[in-house]
Amino acid sequence: MEEFKTWFFVGFDHILNAQALDHILFVLALVVVYKPNMIKQIVILITAFTIGHSITLIISALDLITYDQKIIEFAIPLTIVLTSLNNIINRKKEIKKAVTSNYIIALVFGLIHGLGFANYLKAILFEGSIVLELFSFNVGIEAAQLILVFLFLICSYLGSNYLFRKRENWVFFVSSAIFGISLMLTLNAKFW
Repeated sequence: MEEFKTWFFVGFDHILNAQALDHILFVLALVVVYKPNMIKQIVILITAFTIGHSITLIISALDLITYDQKIIEFAIPLTIVLTSLNNIINRKKEIKKAVTSNYIIALVFGLIHGLGFANYLKAILFEGSIVLELFSFNVGIEAAQLILVFLFLICSYLGSNYLFRKRENWVFFVSSAIFGISLMLTLNAKFW
């Protein structure tokens, strides 16, 4: 139980700290298109992202895949740019169409984000069996993401109901801010 707790908090802390800005921005970009009352769909979305990054995290941690870390460090903020741009373009569409594409984005881009986690974990993991460590780490990440999402949903409720007249304007505002920040992160992470 102590080992689970240790790795849970490693995963939890990995998300809720200033160095996880890219991860936080990606989660917010995914969630901003949802209405605050769409809790079930949001939990499924966050879990799809966790599954995506868990797959490549495990494959990479077991050294079944090799990749250039500089390309991954460039690709991660690029996924945020593309997600926020998708939100801006589709902000006026019916919400069901917008959220359906986000499930695919969460899973596919989660694969890329998992490769970013892998180097971090390789540095601190793998004394013996990695199953409990990876599971605990991912549960910690999932818990931190859900806390982040629920706090953001409060802001989203206030923003879309009181600061802006239409939900699509809130989506545009948040997605544009995320787009600008992630574009700067992308340009700073260039690999060429």
